[in-house]
Formats: sequence, C-alpha cells, structure tokens
Amino acid sequence: MKFILTRHGETEENKANIIQGHLPGKLSADGIKQSKKVALRLKWEKIDYIYSSDLDRAVDTAKIIAVYHKQTPIKFKKETREIYLGSYQWKNRAIVGPGRPEDWESFEELYNRAKWFFDSLLLKHQHDTVLVVGHHQFNKALLAVIMGKGFEYVDDMENFHNTAINVFEIDAKQNYKILLLNCKKHLD
Repeated sequence: MKFILTRHGETEENKANIIQGHLPGKLSADGIKQSKKVALRLKWEKIDYIYSSDLDRAVDTAKIIAVYHKQTPIKFKKETREIYLGSYQWKNRAIVGPGRPEDWESFEELYNRAKWFFDSLLLKHQHDTVLVVGHHQFNKALLAVIMGKGFEYVDDMENFHNTAINVFEIDAKQNYKILLLNCKKHLD
C-alpha cells in the first residue's frame, strides 16, 4: 500500500489558539490556500481512496484535494477525529495552561483508535494508494502505529504542520519505507 497522510489546513481556531479536539473548526483564508497548495501538489498522484475525518476542517481540506481526483471515493470517518479533549475544547490554550483535563481521551486510547483504523486500511487496501486527511495528534498516533512505536511515543513526536505530507510504502506485514515525512515544501 502506498499511504499518504496529511493534516487539514489552518483553522480560525488555530489562529486564535483555541483548543478544538472534536469540534468542527473552520478553515481560515490561509488554511484554504494551504489546502489548495497541497491539492496541487497531489494533483498527479494516483489516489485510489480518500479517507478523512468527519470534522469540518478535515472535510473541507479533503474536498479541496478531491477536486483533482473526481473519480476517487471519499469516506468521512469518525474514527479519524482529533484527540477528544473534553472540557478544554473551545478554550484558549493560554487560559488552560499545560496539563490535560480529566475527561480527555488518553494517548493510549487515541493510539488504539489509530491502530484499529490503520489495521482496517491495511486489510482492505494492500495494493492501493490511500490518502488520509487527519489532525495533528491523530496523525502522530497513526505514524506511531505505522512505525511500530508505542502510544508513549505520540507526545514526543515532532509537531505536524498544516497540510504537511507524509508518504509511506507499507507491505502486508507492516514493513514500511518512508518516502516523505512532515514535508511542507508546497507551502514555500
């Protein structure tokens, strides 16, 4: 399987430093531009299936990419949502400070959700090129799964830029080769 992973474009909430979690989010003007640039970068890529989070910020990014892949089916999946941050959602990061609320989804739960999703993709799409449009923490969990790391690795991973591209070749035994990691040259 050729696996392409990207993050949604910048949102108004990202700009305002608002914690989104499972909230929809609205692409900012820059986020729309970023999404158009990643769409152009992926324009000539053969993509057999597109999976996206069902949250608006990812849905809108996936739809912009899909303009160049009109015959490619898109599936919006709740399983690919960002980490759930409970009572911190819609709050400014500066106000809540460091730490996590008691009602948040743990990194272990996020990792397990990403693993379940990835395992299902690997079973269905061994010979396909699959694009996933996700979120910052979810994408980190997905990459930890692909690389055979534990859930503890998720928090330590490099931050993912909006619309950064990650590309892997992955076989049925989950051996992988990294072709691109957190690449954002299309934004320069």
